[in-house]
Amino acid sequence: MDKTILIYNNRTGVADVISSLLMGEGIRMRTAQEYEEMSRLLQEREVQLLIVDVELLDEGWSSGVEMIAKIRSQSSIPIIVVSGQSAETVKIMALNAGADDYVLSGCNPLEIVARIKSQLRRYTQLVNMCANIDRIYRVDGLEINDMQRTVTVEGRQVRLTPIEYSILRLLVQEKGRVLSISQIYERIWHMRAIGADNTIAVHIRHIREKIEVNPKEPRYLKVVWGTGYKVG
Repeated sequence: MDKTILIYNNRTGVADVISSLLMGEGIRMRTAQEYEEMSRLLQEREVQLLIVDVELLDEGWSSGVEMIAKIRSQSSIPIIVVSGQSAETVKIMALNAGADDYVLSGCNPLEIVARIKSQLRRYTQLVNMCANIDRIYRVDGLEINDMQRTVTVEGRQVRLTPIEYSILRLLVQEKGRVLSISQIYERIWHMRAIGADNTIAVHIRHIREKIEVNPKEPRYLKVVWGTGYKVG
């Protein structure tokens, strides 16, 4: 794997903890302490994944969340937030802002690397579609073009993040079948679904806001209470 990740801020020292592990996986690591430097590197498209190491508490809460939202509005690159805050509300705020994953700074470094590899693998699959994946999936007015990586609803193109695209494509491919939260999480993240409820719920809500005329009365992405989600 010949990929480069960027770590912004490194206030928790996560770069020092995972640098040797990344090197062993063939993943290059760059760091940026200033927002301007981070933005420049992202614009140069030399980076395939961003780790945002920011404080999401008190004064840093609003600025950190706003920064994640700003990055997401400009790029579809996978974003992993590393934070020392374990509160579910903080995690949900980060995911709502556009983060793809949220990791506690004190967790096992091997878990962080595993999450990085999972996001890189998914992003690579989406960016470098093979010629034999020339497939178009349709459910009524919803269309997914897997070659062009586009999603349209009634002819209107919608922009999804890599995670949102993967979740929607999975559910469309399994049209009519109800997938549980654990099934969705494990097939998208390739990891055991531990405490995945809020993570999936946030991404599902984002997808609905983008593809549904009325997200509260969804036509495409539906919840089956107590079971999971389905399309169609």
